[in-house]
Amino acid sequence: MTNFFVNLPTADVERAKTFFTAIGWGINPLFTDDNAACVVIDDDKFLMVLRRDFYAGFLDNKQVGDPATTSLALISFSLDSREAVDEFAARAEAAGARLGRTQDYGFMYQRQFDDPDGNHFEPFWMDPVAAEQGPEVYLAEQAAETGA
Repeated sequence: MTNFFVNLPTADVERAKTFFTAIGWGINPLFTDDNAACVVIDDDKFLMVLRRDFYAGFLDNKQVGDPATTSLALISFSLDSREAVDEFAARAEAAGARLGRTQDYGFMYQRQFDDPDGNHFEPFWMDPVAAEQGPEVYLAEQAAETGA
């Protein structure tokens, strides 16, 4: 796989572009028009935000879900630190996101937000030991360090 695209419905392409650029992601103008915007997350990771009726044109015999009322996907992505997760969530809120829960599992720290359309995002940080060896190894190491 060379590139990864997640396609999301939006009620307003311009509002979506404004939101995603405000949180620090870019727009690829070569694949952006009145129907859709290509949001550049990283060199090989993209969101395509598609006007709802345009999005529907890609579906066979299915309705477009409304992310404001129905969960369509949980879009999770890792960041380098807990602080980076908090900073990202703050940028999202300032750009118009609705913040959700903060979850701290010790080995993983996660924030939640919905974009202005209701699409759900979960930036997180995971301890490198847990990421490489699983959370049980991380938790066992923490217990050994604290004597618990």
